[in-house]
Amino acid sequence: MNNDVIITCAVTGAGNTLAKHPDIPVTPTQIADSVIAAAKAGAAVAHIHVRDPKTGAGSRDVELFKETVNLIRESDTDVIINITAGMGGAWFPSDEDPSLPGPGSDVISAAERLAHVKAVMPEICTLDCGTMNFGDNEIYVSTPDCLRAMAKQVMEWGVKPELEVFDLGHIRFAQQMINEGLITGTPLFQICLGLTWGAGADSESMIAMKNALPANTNWAGFGIGRMEMPMVAQAVLLGGNVRVGLEDNIYLDRGVLASNEQLVQRAVEIIERLGARVVGPAEAREKLGLAAV
Repeated sequence: MNNDVIITCAVTGAGNTLAKHPDIPVTPTQIADSVIAAAKAGAAVAHIHVRDPKTGAGSRDVELFKETVNLIRESDTDVIINITAGMGGAWFPSDEDPSLPGPGSDVISAAERLAHVKAVMPEICTLDCGTMNFGDNEIYVSTPDCLRAMAKQVMEWGVKPELEVFDLGHIRFAQQMINEGLITGTPLFQICLGLTWGAGADSESMIAMKNALPANTNWAGFGIGRMEMPMVAQAVLLGGNVRVGLEDNIYLDRGVLASNEQLVQRAVEIIERLGARVVGPAEAREKLGLAAV
């Protein structure tokens, strides 16, 4: 069991959740305000996507990331900034010719996937450690060589990669990058459960993936939808940290829409009822091997 738990709040994501929840943070100000509220509720880390303010769709616009991160940094609230580097891997096969990209496809180079990371230099950014079926007609493309290039670049910048793993094969490749010297220091993993068609959000999957992690690893785990809070408890019991937030689940209770602040508060309650405690950003930095700010 982990007695000193780091909470990450994934505040908005890039999915089509706005159609179901009218208060999903969309603008830089809304996202920054939600990060600040989540941090005050107990989140030591904020995992940040941005959205097009006009359409609400997920975006990789560098200026939106800069504006959002600047607003957070200019506030009086300390929080570890964890920026997504997962945008730019969407492939929808064309109905007319499956060898060609269809509408919605957005596959770009390693350098382009990191343009916004370079612009804001967060303490952490994500690396999605493998290609997977992300829906019935969508492939998320994250090739080994692309990941190698991204890992090398963020290492040179001093940004810690959070290795997002959605299945056991992703852990195998993350271990390979460690073996190749592309991941240095104590690795940081995020076990991502319940996404189509990755590992399920259940105890057996989390146990199997936790057991496959390299030794001397920091890790967290999450489940999407109604399994968000059960996976909070499961991760703590297995010795990990946790992630909650509107990117992963939009409900506080059945039929009751949530805010990020409320989801963090619920996670804090679960953690404390298990007999553990929630750590703040300063202690989280020490645990994760991040430089103090």
